[in-house]
Amino acid sequence: MSILLKNATYIDPYSLKFKQSHIEVEEGINGKISFHSKMPNKNKIENYKIIDCNGMFVTKSFAIAHHHAYSALSRGMPAPKKIPHNFLEILKYIWWNIDKKLDKDMIKASALVTALACAKNGVTFVIDHHASPNCINNSLEIIAEAFDQVGISHLLCYEISDRDGEEIAEKGLAEAKSYLENNQGLVGLHASFTVNNSTMKKAADLMCEFNSGIHIHVAEDLIDEIECEKLYGKRIIERLNDFSLLDSSKSILAHCIHLNDNERKIVEQSKAYIVQNTESNLNNKVGFFNSRGLGNNIMIGTDGMHSDILRSSKAAFFVGQEFDNISYLSAYERLRKVHKYLELNNFKGDEENNLVVIDYDTPTEFNSGNFLGHFIFGLESKQFRHVISSGELIVKDFKIQTVDENEILAFSKIQGNRLFKSLL
Repeated sequence: MSILLKNATYIDPYSLKFKQSHIEVEEGINGKISFHSKMPNKNKIENYKIIDCNGMFVTKSFAIAHHHAYSALSRGMPAPKKIPHNFLEILKYIWWNIDKKLDKDMIKASALVTALACAKNGVTFVIDHHASPNCINNSLEIIAEAFDQVGISHLLCYEISDRDGEEIAEKGLAEAKSYLENNQGLVGLHASFTVNNSTMKKAADLMCEFNSGIHIHVAEDLIDEIECEKLYGKRIIERLNDFSLLDSSKSILAHCIHLNDNERKIVEQSKAYIVQNTESNLNNKVGFFNSRGLGNNIMIGTDGMHSDILRSSKAAFFVGQEFDNISYLSAYERLRKVHKYLELNNFKGDEENNLVVIDYDTPTEFNSGNFLGHFIFGLESKQFRHVISSGELIVKDFKIQTVDENEILAFSKIQGNRLFKSLL
């Protein structure tokens, strides 16, 4: 059944023009929206699910360009047995320890609670980067099924790496191939310093075979560049370019903090997209993103920190006042760039019938002329009353409609406790 958003104020996500209208929202992955000045005739009303949006604002929902759903159960986890003192130790003693403990139930719980959080934060599409080296087979299907249950569209990949040995790397490649045979997705790589030439070549071949792209962490910490130069005699971007991994507009480079001028020039001239992850970078003390010389294909991710992309966009703006050339407008453009990425590459699930209804009781005038000021200083995800994903109402009056949230949270607590015990 189509949804009719009655008495809405629609905000065009790109021109930022405001329009008073009744909005018809079609169902389905390719559904459209249409605007009506008058309500349908009484005999047609029964064909719609009507939501009164009087005094509310409607705009396109959001997408996260780089996420790690597998980290969802880490909240409140026990302290690592050894306190890390640098980024490599953070990986070794925390994240590479956690991902080895994950099993099918933990992966499922992580994906479900991530999907719940995304929906409540107005996010209807997630580009995710998964790792579970001791539970690789079918892991992406588990995540996809969980996201689908809640109503979150997705672009998934498995994090292929040689850090756990050749056998695990081969399993990662096999999982990527198996998933891409039946789903839209990307070929995931952890980072240059944990992927040898043989594995990178196989990943590049897989990317070409399925006309896909690479999703990889790039120069998140200086150790990535140091190891690349030591092992391969070149910088990360030069290495990726040699494998033709930057030739696809589907390729995603996460972080890109420690790039030199030549690498920035290569990236700017490539087809690849970049994702900045400000809060994660702050948390790991790895440095600050700077867009200088990188071009305009910059998106924003949460890097598994949370699922509130609006919050991450504001963090990018505020931190960028000191370390980046970023304005109200460019912060908003980076938030929305992911939609251009998805559209350009014909990925499904982010069509125009993905919407958020904002219950924003603003104390000042809110219009096209001052939207960006409200975006930075006023709008918050707690104001997202209704969320529509591919024409389906997945959040109504702030409550999930597609699944039993309490049941999922009870399940996740059980799996979280299992994970915590395994870490002791």
